[in-house]
Amino acid sequence: MEEQNTKQTHKTTTLRGMYEDWFLDYASYVILERAVPHINDGLKPVQRRILHSMRELDDGRYNKVANIVGNTMKYHPHGDASIGDALVQLGQKELLIDMQGNWGNILTGDGAAAPRYIEARLSKFALEVVFNPQTTSWHPSYDGRNKEPDTLPIKFPLLLAQGVKGIAVGLACITLPHNFIELVDASIAILEDKPFEIYPDFPTGGMVDVSKYNEGFRGSRVRVRAKIKQIDKKTLAITEIPYSTTTESLIKTIVKASESGKIKIKKIDDNTARDVEILIHLPSDTSPDQTIDALYAFTDCELSIAPNSCVIENDKPRFISVSDILKISTQNTVDLLQMELEIALTELQEKWHWVSLERIFIENEIYEQIKPCKTDKDIDETIFEGLKPYTANLVREVTFEDVHKLRKIPIDRISKYNSNKADDTLIAIEDDIKQVRNDLEHIVRYAIAYFTRIREKYGKGKERKTEIRSFDYIEQASVAVANEKLYCDYENGFAGYKLKEGQYVCECSSIDDIIVFRRDGTFVVKTIAEKDFVGTDIIHIDVFRKNDQRTIYNMVYQDGAFGRSYIKRFNVVGVIRSKDYSLTKGTNGSRVLYFSANPNGEAETVTIFLKAKPKLQRLNYDIDFADILIKGRASAGNIVNRNILRKVIKKGDGVSTLAPRKIWFDDSVKRLNTDGRGVLLGAFSGKDKVLSLYRSGHFRLTPFDLTTHFDDDVLVIEKFVPQKPVSVIYLDNESNRYFVKRFIIDQTDKRINFLEEQPNASLIELSTAFKPLVKIKFDNKSMKNPLEDIEVSLSDFVEVMKYKAKGKRLSLNAIKSIEPLPPLPCQDDVPQQDFIDTEPENDLPQEEDGQISLFEP
Repeated sequence: MEEQNTKQTHKTTTLRGMYEDWFLDYASYVILERAVPHINDGLKPVQRRILHSMRELDDGRYNKVANIVGNTMKYHPHGDASIGDALVQLGQKELLIDMQGNWGNILTGDGAAAPRYIEARLSKFALEVVFNPQTTSWHPSYDGRNKEPDTLPIKFPLLLAQGVKGIAVGLACITLPHNFIELVDASIAILEDKPFEIYPDFPTGGMVDVSKYNEGFRGSRVRVRAKIKQIDKKTLAITEIPYSTTTESLIKTIVKASESGKIKIKKIDDNTARDVEILIHLPSDTSPDQTIDALYAFTDCELSIAPNSCVIENDKPRFISVSDILKISTQNTVDLLQMELEIALTELQEKWHWVSLERIFIENEIYEQIKPCKTDKDIDETIFEGLKPYTANLVREVTFEDVHKLRKIPIDRISKYNSNKADDTLIAIEDDIKQVRNDLEHIVRYAIAYFTRIREKYGKGKERKTEIRSFDYIEQASVAVANEKLYCDYENGFAGYKLKEGQYVCECSSIDDIIVFRRDGTFVVKTIAEKDFVGTDIIHIDVFRKNDQRTIYNMVYQDGAFGRSYIKRFNVVGVIRSKDYSLTKGTNGSRVLYFSANPNGEAETVTIFLKAKPKLQRLNYDIDFADILIKGRASAGNIVNRNILRKVIKKGDGVSTLAPRKIWFDDSVKRLNTDGRGVLLGAFSGKDKVLSLYRSGHFRLTPFDLTTHFDDDVLVIEKFVPQKPVSVIYLDNESNRYFVKRFIIDQTDKRINFLEEQPNASLIELSTAFKPLVKIKFDNKSMKNPLEDIEVSLSDFVEVMKYKAKGKRLSLNAIKSIEPLPPLPCQDDVPQQDFIDTEPENDLPQEEDGQISLFEP
């Protein structure tokens, strides 16, 4: 027996070929039957089967989700869990399904209740645009017991309205949701052969930057942001969240960023219910504007999404743009409408045929001719012969089905037959046929009317939720909280934020870069570390700010051991990390004699001491760095002296030699900039401030810091002039009277409500001109002597008062409208933009390298 077992041969099965065939079959199945939507209806198979199942169960009342799931399993062979999840996701889009019960919350991430506790039914919109058995093609279900639709005859760009995300084998699909009304308008534009643009719109609101959307093609990208408002100096509020996040997940990223020291927060309160409200409380020493930027840089308050629109077309996946999807969907809608009209025309013709045939049969008493007949065949032949003289005008030939139908007409109907009523019926049918034929001849016009009706009927409450904005790119290093301390061991050449034996330099963050200058005239920029060797003989170390043109370095150096001495002023803008750069001419033995770093381009005075030698009469003299032009860091500089310098010491402080900074306001991103984008506010320096006035009735004074955020309802933003009044016209809604007041801005860093004492007021007009002018149109409906329009100079009408004052009533008569006019000229006016060049300017004049001896005695 053992000998027989040892002689048994084992069959070996090779895997070669299985992977190629079976894997491709599996991948194709997942792509076609699970993860990717079809171009015709924009639905995945499980979604299509759910909607078909709900239509089967539909009786106008709600059905338990558990029952819907169970019925759908007749068509979907992948278990109840996948059906239930897909049904909840469809319902949360609030388009095709009416929900009842706890269906979860897309804002908080809370899940839906169990299927036995929640109910659903098809929405009126779904019943109108999704189903039509007459235009639906069918195929057997997976077990052959039932039939299911190939695709549903949806007459709407559902794929773009709902969006979709699917992960298949070797393929992913991400189509972002778009706005309902904008899609309808774009479909109409396609039919009218007009240009159109569509951009994503998310149910969570927020903001989106679509500058790189590229119609949803592969490689495109959109940036989404939360809406963050500053409540006061210590509180921020997140009122809308980015798409694909929840308040819970967003708070986790904020806490994580706080724990890692990238942002400083005191506590977070989540008050989200129907609307999002996340309150972020800040420490007293934290900048709200910098914190907002830090939230966008280090948390999920800003995300980047890469769309990848893919659909199934002709049983193959196709990567396609959203514009092409919309064009195909619009044409598909036109085709379906045409099919419905053709079916309706056929039904009307059949109806007209039967009414006419019945009339012929009864009015000509053909039924009397069948009395002698003994068999069915004789009856049919008699009716055929009786109808022959009258069938010339019928739409088609008389068939046996028609004859059998005539035979079944009750005697009661024949005896009560009304010819006039039959004529009216025929006329009504002919009118309907005429209308349908007209619609078929003008199918595009009919489709436009259809889309217009859909928009008017279902578009209410579907306005855009996501604001389209342009975002500034935020450098993480510029907004990171300085939660570490930079130390430097000057003796051994080490620097870092955990260098216990070093000297304190400044505050820093763990993601900053540092710049190090050495005595030999070289410098290096490196990423900060806990401890790192940066070179010996360090003369200056600091945190490096990229593209900082305001920090100017003043330096005197000696070229070689016995060469000439040079003086230079320069800035350091762009460098390669960890690369050594030389600030001298590169001669061996060169050394720096004097060095200073000046954050705002200050130019001090220094005293030069020369090494004594025969015939050298003057051994010291002063040099003012203000006389030295700012050049590039590679410039050799100007010659100080051909003799050897003994030392250079600072004699006195100086002032900045840089021109005031020109500041622009870019309304698209609501931010200040120095790049010439937007409206020029003016040239700023020192303690100059920016005045912003808002539709909400607030004003705010802020420094000209480029990180400052301005709310979306900003009306006026300009350079602050202390004695310049603000003129306000507001409507007291309680008394329906208009008031005017003029006031001087209080110089405070608080956000002030200048309508605080008038809680029922609505801001009508606002001006910062010295002599604003308005035109008043009176309401003359109930007046015997109509009043003419008048022009009012507000500066002459009311005196300057406190911002809390009620003001002066504008008129005793009823006012119809107030129109602002160009202000009157005034010698006290301070022009802000007329005389300033709008082109961006480099504040730092540059020259070619020169070696002119300016200071040699």
